[in-house]
Amino acid sequence: MPAVGAHALAAYGWDEDWEAAFAPYAERGLLPGRVIRVDRGSCDLVVTEEGVIRADTTYVTPHDPLRVICTGDWAAVDAPGGDPRYVRDYLPRRTSFVRSTSSKRSEGQILAANIDHAVIAVSLAAELDLGRVERFLALGWESGAQPVVVLTKADLVPDAASLGHLVQDVETAAPGVPVLPVSAAQGDGVDVLAAVVSGGTSVLLGQSGAGKSTLANALAGADVMDVRAVRDVDGKGRHTTTTRNLIPLPGGGVLIDTPGLRGVGLWDAGSGVGQVFAEIEELAGGCRFQDCAHVAEPGCAVLAALEDGTLHERRLDSYRKLLRENQRIVAKTDARVRAEMRREWRRRGAEGKAAMEAKRGRLR
Repeated sequence: MPAVGAHALAAYGWDEDWEAAFAPYAERGLLPGRVIRVDRGSCDLVVTEEGVIRADTTYVTPHDPLRVICTGDWAAVDAPGGDPRYVRDYLPRRTSFVRSTSSKRSEGQILAANIDHAVIAVSLAAELDLGRVERFLALGWESGAQPVVVLTKADLVPDAASLGHLVQDVETAAPGVPVLPVSAAQGDGVDVLAAVVSGGTSVLLGQSGAGKSTLANALAGADVMDVRAVRDVDGKGRHTTTTRNLIPLPGGGVLIDTPGLRGVGLWDAGSGVGQVFAEIEELAGGCRFQDCAHVAEPGCAVLAALEDGTLHERRLDSYRKLLRENQRIVAKTDARVRAEMRREWRRRGAEGKAAMEAKRGRLR
């Protein structure tokens, strides 16, 4: 295998650590490849040293939705010759962006794997929803990637002062996160974002109509994604992007574009919520009681900050809401896991009983 610096997959993020992790698969004659698109059918597009191929994912499609192969995964693919060619396995993920599904079953859905930046697109053509921004940020931090908020369609804001206030509002809701105003239509700010995401893997997230596809085209320097008009009545768009696509960028790095997300449910994102609301978590350390709920307890440092104006009520309400939601999904998940374990124990018990009866029959 050639040196990592000269490797055909270096532009897609291949490095020495991935090469070391892949060594056991290389000994079996398998080839490394990165999943660049996941179709609803049985095949995926994978970029390998020989170019882009289709590979059947039958062997990496388990019942657990968090273990299904995903855009951004590094796959072990059959060598040329077979038809079809199969993905036999994939390397352990460094990071992954996961949300809860919209179904009543408490399951997670992985949207992108092995990402360095979670780029959250927020349209300035619609009213700013800071609570939704905080929700995306919680999942972004939980993924293990560095979140970045991009305020798209900045050219629609009438003046620089108004734009500055909007940026400041988002910065308050996103401590420790770069907030970049961008106009992909006019090219303003695109170079700054390109510099941020160069040299790594970024996932582009946001609602339909947030301008993700236009932004992806601007970063790629070509019309790689279809773009449709946004409805004037509510500023929303239709799902232009229907699959998750991995796009190499001319300035370095790769971008995973995703379909617009109507629902963004938390999925075991307790530490992510804590990072989004770092100032509240810090204040909570000064409360008189360790289990303070920050509602009416004496000596509550959080309520004291709310009283003197240091902490805004909207932030505290959002913090409470996301904490409650995350606790509910964790409790539901734990209950589902326990139920599945009980079913497995009963199944094994029944199989053991049947085996014992069969053995007794043979001894008679």
